[in-house]
Amino acid sequence: MFRRLYDRVLTWAAHPRAPVYLGTLSFAESSFFPIPPDVMLAPMSLAKPRRALHYAALCTVTSVLGGLFGYLVGKLAFASIEGWLMASHWAPAFEDAVQAFERYGFWAILLAGFSPIPYKVFTISAGVLGMPLLPFLLGSVIGRGARFFLVAGLIRIGGQPFADKLRAWIDILGWLAIGLVAVGLLLWHFFGGAL
Repeated sequence: MFRRLYDRVLTWAAHPRAPVYLGTLSFAESSFFPIPPDVMLAPMSLAKPRRALHYAALCTVTSVLGGLFGYLVGKLAFASIEGWLMASHWAPAFEDAVQAFERYGFWAILLAGFSPIPYKVFTISAGVLGMPLLPFLLGSVIGRGARFFLVAGLIRIGGQPFADKLRAWIDILGWLAIGLVAVGLLLWHFFGGAL
């Protein structure tokens, strides 16, 4: 499943407008799209190693802008459901989440930006929970930038063998990311108040 999507994104990477597609994919992945821009960043960096850091910077900027869009979606949509939520049985869990996010907000965003955890979940949650914008943006820039510059740098140094390994492992990495999200949701469901 993930390899087919990966191969489809690879065709976008060869297109003359690839940087536009990369920026669009990076923006969309930060708020709603499931495919990370790394799968397009890697082949583009391989094809033009001297542009690898430029592509990483493009990914970082557009991803943070997409994260800001996700933040605004969370912030603006919450007003329409706040009354219902606070009157429902979900209110205590929401309040626990607010406390956890206020306590670890910057670090949560930074970790989500760097790791395979879906960054979009954190961008929307940050808006819902009213995380201050400056720490949100700072954590996003550091987390996303570190991730994209690492991928571009590894491809620039490792070349085709590294890109081949990425393709070979993409299905496992994709299912592992889904598994991590599922485990995280289960842990939050059962132990959210204690974390």
